[in-house]
Amino acid sequence: MARARKGEGEVREIVLASASPRRREILRMLGIPFRAEESGVEEGTTGDPLSCALTLSQRKALAVAERAGKDAIVVGVDTIVALDGKVLGKPSGPQEAVEMLGKLSGRVHRVYSGLTVAYGGRLLSDYRCTEVRVRRISPEEIEAYVATGEPLDKAGAYAVQGRGAAFVEEIRGCFYNVVGLPVCALLELLAKVGWRFRI
Repeated sequence: MARARKGEGEVREIVLASASPRRREILRMLGIPFRAEESGVEEGTTGDPLSCALTLSQRKALAVAERAGKDAIVVGVDTIVALDGKVLGKPSGPQEAVEMLGKLSGRVHRVYSGLTVAYGGRLLSDYRCTEVRVRRISPEEIEAYVATGEPLDKAGAYAVQGRGAAFVEEIRGCFYNVVGLPVCALLELLAKVGWRFRI
């Protein structure tokens, strides 16, 4: 079992409260030892996007922390795509994915990630907001992209780290926030509970 060092002769485990393969890939890329565990929290999207992302990240972290053990550092994350202040969740099917991409075409939208670290009875939260400009996408391109299946399990119906990158004209803010795990914000929270990243 992968563990993170706490101090001389002592270790703490990092637990990612997420089933997202993209978040796991980011942690592996950084060389951060962890294990992943689904929180089982329902991802409802009521309220404004930022509050929703923060609340869900806290609920995920708390749900896993209750069963992870007192020495575990639990990381909860929730990422939300919003256009004109309205949440664009994961599409229910191909038709909704087409509609979402049509709305994003030629527009700037925002991606919010709420992060929460639960450790030792403490709950620390932060967030990141990134602006993404999508170029104009033709109906033919949208149909072809949706047919690949890539957007069907993605908030906002696109994957910036996949074929959806072809539609992204500009990103203002953290790229990894758009993927689903803002790296710098995560490392800052981990440092606050005594876990420091080393290259």
